[in-house]
Amino acid sequence: MKLLICGASGFIGKNLVERFSSLPGCETHAVMHKTPLHKPGVRAVHADLTRAEDVARAVKGMDVVLQAAAVTSGAKDIATRPHIHVADNAVMNSLLLRACHDHKVGHVVFFSCTVMYPSGPEPVRETDFDGRISDPYFGVGWTKVYAEKLCEFYSRLGRVRHTVIRHSNIYGPHDKFDLERSHVFGATVAKVLGARDGRVVVWGEGTEERDLLYVDDLADFVQAAVARQKTPFELLNVGSGSRISVAELVRKVIARSGRDLRVEFDAGKPTIPFSLSLDCGLARERFGWTPKTPLDAGIDRTLEWVRKNVPT
Repeated sequence: MKLLICGASGFIGKNLVERFSSLPGCETHAVMHKTPLHKPGVRAVHADLTRAEDVARAVKGMDVVLQAAAVTSGAKDIATRPHIHVADNAVMNSLLLRACHDHKVGHVVFFSCTVMYPSGPEPVRETDFDGRISDPYFGVGWTKVYAEKLCEFYSRLGRVRHTVIRHSNIYGPHDKFDLERSHVFGATVAKVLGARDGRVVVWGEGTEERDLLYVDDLADFVQAAVARQKTPFELLNVGSGSRISVAELVRKVIARSGRDLRVEFDAGKPTIPFSLSLDCGLARERFGWTPKTPLDAGIDRTLEWVRKNVPT
């Protein structure tokens, strides 16, 4: 099986490279643009996925394409520069999905997200998206929905199978651990391990709730989908199925780190008042997938990796 991982130098991409390059019978190709990736046994493909000729060269001859490439960042950019998540993402997904159809790729896995879902107290199902997206996520949300619909469109042409993954907040090794670009988990770890004055400052009030999934569990799902999907199109939630508030997460990371830190809140910093958890019953039904990593174990593994690999 010839498998191409787009976004191979990013957080999810690096973990996918580690997973699939270790599988027997899988020839792993990895797209890199600005950031190099050195992995024995992995074939590097240098490409700008916003250029049609680069995309065509990258996907030609592939059996499976994992599309994890995206322009991403954290709450600060979503609040102050939401447009940066729209144009390039729309262009690269349009080009990739067309090229996969034209070059007869067998299977495309597209990593969407959950920002199109409504905030609420109950786990959301795939059918709970009603066309209304909250203002902070309006641009990125509709860009993701557009790509999802492109996947469905091409699947109806009968040549390429498509899997759309609406995954929750992913965390683990290779994440971004800085305050400018991180999502909530990476930023929390960076604050806790980097604290020098005995305190951790949380942006906002810490009441927002997130569904956190360890990255190995996401890779388990991708592996199952690639091996088992026979239908033309699947759109599935992939998350832990539970939620934790930002304030509780900060306190848990502090406790697991062994540090003695107090928590303070800064209501003047950017935050997104949004709470979500996922109903992942369909993923279990279709592929027999359930998450295996408890949050405490995932935090411990991530902290160990960061201490070994990330300068503080």
